[in-house]
Amino acid sequence: MELQSFSHSYGQLAYHVVLVTKYRRQVLSKDKHDVVKLIFNEIAIKHAMKLHAIEVLEEHVHIFITIPPTLCLSKAMQLLKGISSRILFKAFPEIKQKLWGGHLWSKGKFFRSVGSVTAEAIQHYIRETQS
Repeated sequence: MELQSFSHSYGQLAYHVVLVTKYRRQVLSKDKHDVVKLIFNEIAIKHAMKLHAIEVLEEHVHIFITIPPTLCLSKAMQLLKGISSRILFKAFPEIKQKLWGGHLWSKGKFFRSVGSVTAEAIQHYIRETQS
């Protein structure tokens, strides 16, 4: 992955995100996988995010995404979860029947920052710039 140039910055904010369905219900059957991928890709494009990879399983989704520096991770997660659930409930009403409370995704989430530089390399760079 390459660093991106923005109006007043240069860098990369890439994350591995896992979204889990509420109660780990297996509502994302194989016939829905392509639609789920398309929905997340459209959300990413609309909000200046870049979707590098996505894997849809029946009860969770793995996403490798880059977000712009103007968008915090929690807002990006809110957009991804909120918009996708609204569209999926509308496209597949049977999903809503298997989940109560009107939520597709669980409250929790997994995320990990992803980069091409190790922590040791950053520590070395910081030590060397002090001279």
